[in-house]
Amino acid sequence: MYPAIRKKLIQLAISAGIAMLIYLCGLSSSLSETLYSDGLYQLTSVVQRFISGIFPFALGDFLYVLLICYCLWSVINGFRKLLKKQQKKPVKTLVLLQLLNFTLIIYISFKLLWGLNYSRPSITERLAISDEKYNTKELVSLGSFLIDKVNGLKGRLGQDKKTRAYTISELESNAKIAYDQLKGRSPFFSYPAPAVKPVLFSWVISTIGIEGYYCPPSGEANVNMRLPAVVLPFVTCHEISHQLGIAREDEANLIGFLVSTHSPNLNFQYSGYYNILRSVLFEIRMKSPEDFKRLYTTINKGTLADFRTEREFWMRYNGDMSAYMDTALDKFLKMNNQPKGTDSYQDIVLWVYNLNKKNLTQK
Repeated sequence: MYPAIRKKLIQLAISAGIAMLIYLCGLSSSLSETLYSDGLYQLTSVVQRFISGIFPFALGDFLYVLLICYCLWSVINGFRKLLKKQQKKPVKTLVLLQLLNFTLIIYISFKLLWGLNYSRPSITERLAISDEKYNTKELVSLGSFLIDKVNGLKGRLGQDKKTRAYTISELESNAKIAYDQLKGRSPFFSYPAPAVKPVLFSWVISTIGIEGYYCPPSGEANVNMRLPAVVLPFVTCHEISHQLGIAREDEANLIGFLVSTHSPNLNFQYSGYYNILRSVLFEIRMKSPEDFKRLYTTINKGTLADFRTEREFWMRYNGDMSAYMDTALDKFLKMNNQPKGTDSYQDIVLWVYNLNKKNLTQK
């Protein structure tokens, strides 16, 4: 056996062993939370944010570019070696082993930097949020409640005024204040070493249909600053929840809603209620079209204008790509302990209903 092949086989065995241990750990939600989410990750994520916070740009995006360049170089270099006929047989084996090793290293890195958070128990258990089902009448009552909230906040902000346009540093500082408001409820909301960055390639990200994303290599919460101003506060709070170890999108929406609506900043409150109102109205439209039409007429003209602005934004950037990206995202979520895929996004309606159930019964 060639020495180079033996070396690669040893590396592959070590990588496979580590990957198997990580996989087995992920099978136990309580073990994942104790050892990883509440243990190792609390240390590594703060260190990541501290380092990435030094840079004025999205360090993670830069690292992704380097990774893509390395992959392209590796592919080209691999083909060059394969074309050398005198070395063709052992080189084929070496290239295959190198590919397997690289794949395992990516898997291990992703899981250790952030991915094991997918295996933790639902954050709703820690926050004691019920998952009691609602009926259509209760859903409509929730819609009416949220419309009252949105109308009241829009009135205080000014119907005819444009939504406050924040810089990325303002979004970060206001989101930090909002998270601090909830630290008394649970230590989970503690947010040391903030690191919120604008995405580097916002046109590409908008075309794909992404509002923001968490970057595991750098620990940054990246926000698409091209978005309409009305959604930016909620998106920022949502992405920060990923930094704190919330992997599932439905739970990140829940935390984004809780944090933004408890902010002392009215624009943050409005953004939180506005974003959840969209989900609730979508659900009502599916289950009771007549109630949807009735409720829609009670929404203030400023919020309706915000709906139009957001719809026009996505039609301009993402009109043809949305179906393809939704399918890809659905498959990714199902691979990471979210069997309902993108359908899980509507779970936020259930949780918001239970959070406000007492207010609804009093109406």
